[in-house]
Amino acid sequence: MMEATRPEVTVHATGPVTRAERAYASRKITHLLRIAPGPVLFAKADLVSETDPARERPAIVKAELDVNGRLVRAHVAAATMFAAVDLVEARLRQRLERLADAPAARRLRHRADQSWHHGDPAAHRPHYHPRPPDEREVVRHKTFAVAPMTPDEAVLDLELLDHAFYLFQDAGSGADCVVARADGAGYELLCSEPNGVIDSVAPISLSPRHAPTMTLEDAVELLDLSDDRFVFSRDAASGRGQVLYRRYDGHYGLITAAA
Repeated sequence: MMEATRPEVTVHATGPVTRAERAYASRKITHLLRIAPGPVLFAKADLVSETDPARERPAIVKAELDVNGRLVRAHVAAATMFAAVDLVEARLRQRLERLADAPAARRLRHRADQSWHHGDPAAHRPHYHPRPPDEREVVRHKTFAVAPMTPDEAVLDLELLDHAFYLFQDAGSGADCVVARADGAGYELLCSEPNGVIDSVAPISLSPRHAPTMTLEDAVELLDLSDDRFVFSRDAASGRGQVLYRRYDGHYGLITAAA
């Protein structure tokens, strides 16, 4: 049988990134294409070398694979570009293995805790830029039709996309919900309507917080006054769930469920 054609890995560099670093990233990610549980439609990596001498981890790498229509992403920071590439390669490998195991995981009702440990320590994440509140703006707004799914399916998408949170519609209740990485280990579920017992394989706990109805201006003010990563609320106009979140550049992004 003829081997499936693999796409060329696109590597984009910003800042003083060397040719050797670009080649290393391309080689590492190309090697991963062989273990993907499906045809890889595209593969890319963004290498950013920050020039600020105060940054302890100035090398930032974002990588993305499209595995037969399923996106798999990783985003890391490290002291050197080679170390960042190694981290992103390990992170992508972990996610590809999780994607391959997903069908079996849905059939199992008991799994070891290690199977669901997300393994994304804060030390490997880029730093949030300490932008003063009066300089912050909502610079990105995405509205999309959230798909009905179970909390376990939402956790899988959260991990594959390397997000801190994931907005979805609970297949059981129909409520807009957010699943997020909890402090320490496990996950936290927030819903726009009261939710009962969570039937999940992943270690998901129901958050005591609720989703208040508020305007975008109210959500911005709340996030300005807190150290939270995001604010989940109901949009005052549509009644649908929305998430205002911190971006690494110090500004805010907004995701809303389509009415």
